[in-house]
Parts: sequence; C-alpha cells; structure tokens
Amino acid sequence: MSIYALWGALEIGLIFGLVALGVLISFRILRFPDLTVDGSFPLGGATAATLISMGMDPFTSTLVAMAAGAFAGMITGWLNVKLRIMDLLASILMMIALYSINLRIMGGPNIPLIMEPTVFNVLQPSGVTDYIFRPLLLVVLLVIVKLVLDWYFATQAGLAMRATGSNPRMARAQGVATGRRVLVGMALSNALCALAGALFAQSQGGADISMGIGTIVIGLAAVIIGESIMPSRRFFIITLAVIIGAVLYRFFVALALNADFIGLHAQDLNLVTALLVTFALVMPLIKQRLQGTKKG
Repeated sequence: MSIYALWGALEIGLIFGLVALGVLISFRILRFPDLTVDGSFPLGGATAATLISMGMDPFTSTLVAMAAGAFAGMITGWLNVKLRIMDLLASILMMIALYSINLRIMGGPNIPLIMEPTVFNVLQPSGVTDYIFRPLLLVVLLVIVKLVLDWYFATQAGLAMRATGSNPRMARAQGVATGRRVLVGMALSNALCALAGALFAQSQGGADISMGIGTIVIGLAAVIIGESIMPSRRFFIITLAVIIGAVLYRFFVALALNADFIGLHAQDLNLVTALLVTFALVMPLIKQRLQGTKKG
C-alpha cells in the first residue's frame, strides 16, 4: 500500500472519528438506536457544499452544517419524546425525510467543490503538502472535540444524560428531565456527524446524495472495535478508544482494498465493511472464550 493510501486512510479515519463519537453518544450513552446518522452525515456535506458554492466562507458554512445536523437530531428526539414514536422508528422516519431534504438543499444529486475554498486549503501553510496537512488539522480538531466531550460528560448536565441512558426511571426519580436530556444528546450526536459530513465533502471535493450510505455501520464498527481493543469504564479512555477504532477501521479497509493478493476492488467495499463489522462483533466473544480456556 502506497504512502498516499496510508495518509488518505488516516484522513478518512479521523473524519469518521467524529461520527464514532456521535454514535457513542446515541447508542452507548443514551441507548438510542439512531439511524438518523445516515441522513445527518450527508446533510452536513450538502449544507456546507451548498453554502460554500454560494460564496459563504467555509468556516461559517461548516458551523451552519453542524447546526443543521443538531436540528435533525433534535427532531428525531422530539418524535420519540413528545410524540411517543418508538426510537428506532423515529430515526428511520427522519433518515428517510433527510434524503429528500438533502436533494432539495443541493438542488441535485451532487455539488462539486473542486475550485472552491475549504477549511483545509484556507488554513494550509505554504510548503506543506495537502495530504499531510489535512490529517494533522483533523487530529487537532479531534483532540479539541474529545476534550470538550470529556469535560461535558463530567459536568452535572453530562452526568444527568448518562444517567438517562443507564436508568431513565431512576434518573426521573432524582429530578432529571430525561426528555430534555434525550433531545440535547441527540442534537449533540448528529451535530458531530454533520460536522464529519461537512469536512468529508470539503476533503473529497464535493457532496453527493449517496455519501451517507452505511455511515451508521461504520460508526458502530468504530465503537465496537475501540471498545474491544481498549475496554474501560473511564469516559476519557472510551472516547479515545472509539477514535482509534475509526482510524483502525479505515486502515483495515484500505489494506484489504489495496492488497493485490486478495483481489478485492472498490466495488467490494460493502463486503469488506460487513466482514469487518462481523469480526468486531464476534471479537468480544472470542476473547471471552480464550479467557475461559486459560482459566480452565
């Protein structure tokens, strides 16, 4: 595998590290099976790409994309909390709606950003190649997001959100407004996914309506891989683990698709994804059996 493929895998893995953090909030903290991610990820890309193509600066466009993702997540939470629609069904309804909304925002199936300014080429210093600078910038962004999340979930509001996911009945008995916590958590989760989508569109040179297909699977795979290789109850370690899981996932995909002896091609990406997710799901069981064999 070439050095360009390695840096490219690192770049995409870091972007999907934001998705993994968003999925961690919805699936692990709130215990909310949220499929809105498959719609909020391209929503972020569509919003940012549309605004940039209209002449808005990429930083403001990215922030607006985050706000759009947060609003989409809040609507999913509202359908569940206020209208009493089952959580999984509420997220499916929002995901379906976002497909049409994204088409409406872009005015078509895709928007190119080949000659437009992005957060990457605006901040890129002279003398540094783009395929090296982009991962470095994403590392800085991920560290900031991770530290902010670590701080937030150590506050009273963050602990209330964690209690809502762990035991909502007990949380309500302690005076926690669980419905509000769900709305905030879903907004935060999908804001991170929309941010990832906005950065992905700017990194890849455009937004496409199909860019969100399978995003939730990738996010879940990153969370499962991270939890398998770095099991911990400390939130600081958990957030670090899911980011590492996202990067490792992309490296595995790049290695599989670039290994000539395997004979895989770009159209085999979904097959590779399914195999990696299956392996990640089975990994804890394999470790448990190995530990049981050693004890025996």
